[in-house]
Amino acid sequence: MTETLVRADETRVVVQMPEAPIGNPALIGLPSFVVGAFALGLFVTNTLSAGVGAAIPIIMTATSVGLTVAAVWAARIGQNVVASIFGVFAGFWASYAALVLGLVHAWFGTDKADVANIQEVFLLSWLVVIGLLTVATLRLPLAFTVLFALVDVALLLLLLGTAMSSTSLVHMGGWAIFGFVGVGAYLYVGSMFAELGGKALPLGDALVN
Repeated sequence: MTETLVRADETRVVVQMPEAPIGNPALIGLPSFVVGAFALGLFVTNTLSAGVGAAIPIIMTATSVGLTVAAVWAARIGQNVVASIFGVFAGFWASYAALVLGLVHAWFGTDKADVANIQEVFLLSWLVVIGLLTVATLRLPLAFTVLFALVDVALLLLLLGTAMSSTSLVHMGGWAIFGFVGVGAYLYVGSMFAELGGKALPLGDALVN
């Protein structure tokens, strides 16, 4: 790309400008999000009777790192909204891994009686932030709104289940996790189809124009 500049003496100079970077950070961000959420859903619903430690290696590495890379990539190419979304979820998953490891190994110096309160603080804090993200991105296609809304529902059910010591509510939260895993997988496949020259999957109209 070239640009013509006019100097003070009215002479014209043609300058070779660097090409604007392009790309699709969702091709890294979406599968990173899906794999961590799927692993968490298996734990929360007790589908495989595995302890919470089974999900942490995936969440702490592939999910947190992948979403961070996607956020930096999106910011680099000027996709600020995408960078914000991936950055928020990178923070969520990294802090979840820190929460679990800290509680399991008693890094925070808390009594067992405080464990539920710590989990409630975590869930409520992220419910507020992702709730704001949901409202702020209502101009995006409907599929994204559904994804964020299901994340909100999952966090709310997990929060209520933790506060009320209700296994049923916690398991319902786990199934809500599988719900947004399905939407994330749909978005990923659609992104790949479009990137490979095919027709993108329909995402629906935005709720706010």
